[in-house]
Amino acid sequence: MRPIVQISLDLTDRKEALETAALAMRAGVDWLEAGTPFILAEGVHGVRALRERFPGVPIVADLKIMDGGYLEAEMMAKAGATHVVVMGRAHAETLKCVVKAGRDYGVKIMGDNLGFPDMVAGAKFIEDLGCDFVIHHIGYDERRGIAAAGRRMPSPLDDLRAVVAAVNVPVQAVGGLTLEQAVCTPEFGAPLVVIGAPLAVDADAFRTADGNLEGTLRIICERVHGYGDVPVGKFPR
Repeated sequence: MRPIVQISLDLTDRKEALETAALAMRAGVDWLEAGTPFILAEGVHGVRALRERFPGVPIVADLKIMDGGYLEAEMMAKAGATHVVVMGRAHAETLKCVVKAGRDYGVKIMGDNLGFPDMVAGAKFIEDLGCDFVIHHIGYDERRGIAAAGRRMPSPLDDLRAVVAAVNVPVQAVGGLTLEQAVCTPEFGAPLVVIGAPLAVDADAFRTADGNLEGTLRIICERVHGYGDVPVGKFPR
């Protein structure tokens, strides 16, 4: 699979999100993500605005669905999303409903393994229920809480190779990665590179980070796309 660069628009202002998305497109980013803060602030109207401004570009709706799966996935599909995120720790029936909505509306489903005691088993569970992608995710609150307690902060890289080896769908690693770590995830067999808070967005204020974001994204895209094909589903179990 050709590596993909996805920018997470973890913003609460629609104008800023659209401007950041346009900047990202100029830099060579492949997918746009309506991040959770943007979904909370703008809902289907924000996703619809992204679709109208960027026809043909894949849009990930990071809903973090926990219940009411079919309806939520359907709403985002009708607004223009091409990918929808469901939490792996939701009830199995919720995952099944989201997957069915995905099949009915031509939307790809990304299952998030945040919060599983065994992240590898969680990824496999997500795949078994029909999700098209696995998001291997160490949560923001979890990282901050562990760091505040003086313990080593976990990283998605800790189990990434094992997660990739356990599933036959593409994997994305998120949660506390530095830019260098995020760019290197294709080396672990994870072809979906996401750039979001705090890499492109201020994680505490939910606004675009200062600096030359477009130039940084252009370098990231060149490096990630330079990996060439990343095998998916070909790793030893």
